[in-house]
Amino acid sequence: MKATSLDSTNFDSTLASTSGPVLVDFWAPWCGPCQMLGPVIDEIAAETADRALVAKVNVDDARDLARRFEVKSIPTLLVIKDGQVIERLGGVQTKSRILTALAAA
Repeated sequence: MKATSLDSTNFDSTLASTSGPVLVDFWAPWCGPCQMLGPVIDEIAAETADRALVAKVNVDDARDLARRFEVKSIPTLLVIKDGQVIERLGGVQTKSRILTALAAA
């Protein structure tokens, strides 16, 4: 299972219909570190499918979401619960670090 792709048209409705925590990866296709992190995000999506939503937002396609969440550099990972940002992780992170942040939400 891969991460769910979100953009400006489906972001709010998807989060509103999700009861568990959400991990959002803000990325871009031209970003080398984002490409390194991509497979890890997909692994986490597969492993946590029963308890969390793992999503990706391409900042080139959804600049408004990047502004809204004050994404200054990519990759940026946000853990969101009940519409609130619980944790923000910048740069490439280890799988265990991301899972720990998601579990804490």
